[in-house]
Amino acid sequence: MAEILAENLSGKAVMGSDGKELGMLYNITMDAKSGRLEHLVVEPDEMLRDSDFPTDERGRLLVPVPRVQAVKDHMIVDR
Repeated sequence: MAEILAENLSGKAVMGSDGKELGMLYNITMDAKSGRLEHLVVEPDEMLRDSDFPTDERGRLLVPVPRVQAVKDHMIVDR
C-alpha cells in the first residue's frame, strides 16, 4: 500500500468490504515502543447495528490496521 499521511485520513468514511458503512475515522492508535499502527478508531454510523469489531469505552469501533484493504474516497476494511 502506498504511503499516506495521517492528516489526509482525518474524518474519512470507513466502509466494510461487504459494502456496509461502519462510520467515520476518529483516530489511529499505535504501539509507542515499536511505532507500529494498531487500530483505526471509528466513530460508528448511527445505523450500524452489528459489528464484529471490539469497542472502546466510548463505543467507538477498534478496527485492526491489518484489516485495511484500500484507502481512496473511503477506507475499506475486511469484515
